[in-house]
Amino acid sequence: MKPDPEHKLSDNVCFAVYSANNAIIRAYRPLLEQYDLTFPQYLVMQALWCKDAISLTQLSQQTGLDLGSLTPIVKRLEVKELLIRTKDQHDERKKVIQLTEFGLGIRTEALELKQTLLEKVSLCEDELVQLRDQCLKVVKELDIK
Repeated sequence: MKPDPEHKLSDNVCFAVYSANNAIIRAYRPLLEQYDLTFPQYLVMQALWCKDAISLTQLSQQTGLDLGSLTPIVKRLEVKELLIRTKDQHDERKKVIQLTEFGLGIRTEALELKQTLLEKVSLCEDELVQLRDQCLKVVKELDIK
């Protein structure tokens, strides 16, 4: 099969989504530096700001990060004193991930970073909601477990 000279890489949905993901992470990077956070660490913090004191498994489900990727992120956030891991009161074999006062204290300011980035994008609120919903639909339908 010969290459199609009319076909470009940017014609692929997967390339567009991948490129958008990279652009978002690059745009967040300088904003997150003031909090000494990477983008995956920021996602974990956002999940905990939504629901605190959850198990590592619940945090994995919330963020979509597998346990092998999530564990070192949680450990780094613990070293930064943004969260702590404690034993579950009902099952000592399990750990509960909980925000520290410092971790709670940066919530409002750190969440405002989203607005800073949204101001750089020319999509209206309805378009952003539609884009988010479509992305989540693709994730749900392609999620292979």
